[in-house]
Amino acid sequence: MKADGDGLLVDDNQADVKLTLKAFRVLSNERQVSAVRDREEALELLFSAGRYSGQPRASSLRLILLDLKPPKVNGFEVLKIVKADPKTQSIPVVMLTSSNQAQDVHECYRLGANSYIQKPVDYDEFCEAIQEIERYWLLFNQTRPFMREDQRI
Repeated sequence: MKADGDGLLVDDNQADVKLTLKAFRVLSNERQVSAVRDREEALELLFSAGRYSGQPRASSLRLILLDLKPPKVNGFEVLKIVKADPKTQSIPVVMLTSSNQAQDVHECYRLGANSYIQKPVDYDEFCEAIQEIERYWLLFNQTRPFMREDQRI
């Protein structure tokens, strides 16, 4: 997996990963959305550590799609870390999860999530949700441009 591209999907459910990536491919061959299976790998990729040591930081990402469920490090912890670091805090994070628990929604927004979407169970509705995510976050949304440390104001 490369540490660059349009989006990063962090989800341990293989079926959901396949479905999400397929929906993105169907919508646009121009979008590069990659997937990691757990939060530990996501943090390694985002911060050029572990198996991604020596690779450029994933600061060019335009979107992180993050599931909440464990293993290893849960989605809340990843969100907290991403939003606390100046080098990653401007990357939009969309929580894409099966949870509809009010406390999960509240906690995600408290920690800095940009959006919270419950995964639709119906295939067509799921594809429609991915289409809306792609249109808004990767087509219309203006992200903060990446600047090297020496270019920052």
